[in-house]
Amino acid sequence: MTVAYGGKPAVFGVDATFPAGTMTAIVGPNGAGKSTFLKGALGVIPKVAGEATVFGRPFARTRDRVAYVPQRASVDWDFPALAEDVVMMGLYGRIGLFRLPGRRHRETARACLARVGMEAFAERQIGQLSGGQQQRVFLARALAQDADLYLLDEPFAGVDAATERVLVEVLKSLRDGGRTVACVHHDLSTVRDYFDRVLILNGARIAEGPTAEAYTEANLQAAYGGRLATANLGAPTLAGPDAPAPAGLAAGA
Repeated sequence: MTVAYGGKPAVFGVDATFPAGTMTAIVGPNGAGKSTFLKGALGVIPKVAGEATVFGRPFARTRDRVAYVPQRASVDWDFPALAEDVVMMGLYGRIGLFRLPGRRHRETARACLARVGMEAFAERQIGQLSGGQQQRVFLARALAQDADLYLLDEPFAGVDAATERVLVEVLKSLRDGGRTVACVHHDLSTVRDYFDRVLILNGARIAEGPTAEAYTEANLQAAYGGRLATANLGAPTLAGPDAPAPAGLAAGA
């Protein structure tokens, strides 16, 4: 798949496979095209070349099997919706655009909120929640879709440690139940702990495969232009003026 902005490729000739029942991290430096890769696959951004298929069929025919959680920065948090309403947006495929949700739909939304520890906030306006709480609500919306493939764009960015643990456990439970999870991920220090597979990007594909095989110093150095300061892949950092705080390497889309 190739995706371009203004005639300049942002993602060039990337092939990738996310096997069923796995959890994949999509990593790379700032401007590597990680978010663009997901948006191109989803058809949010037009593709110059290539095709995305879900379980062997074109995405346009299988979109009901896919749930997408965007970056928090792309959401209008001032929209006058309650947390429960946001989650029920994930049920519109079953409710229908011109029908009102029933009791069963609200019970489903509450159950999804409970799964991410947010049931007590069901009637709170979404803009009144903290960043971590908002991220939990958007994951609950994805859960309500009962999808087979979950695509998430930096789901752990800007959340506290407790929220990150909750999100990771929910995503792992989806994987263990045979669902497929792929996340744009910014913290290289947690890749080995969280993910079975990794896709390393920097415009083009640098490496892809099981984390134990593809998540190597050589591949990361290739992606980050030799700026990784340590060979310890459990906690790599950037060398030079771009070096982040010790908590981990932040690599935005």
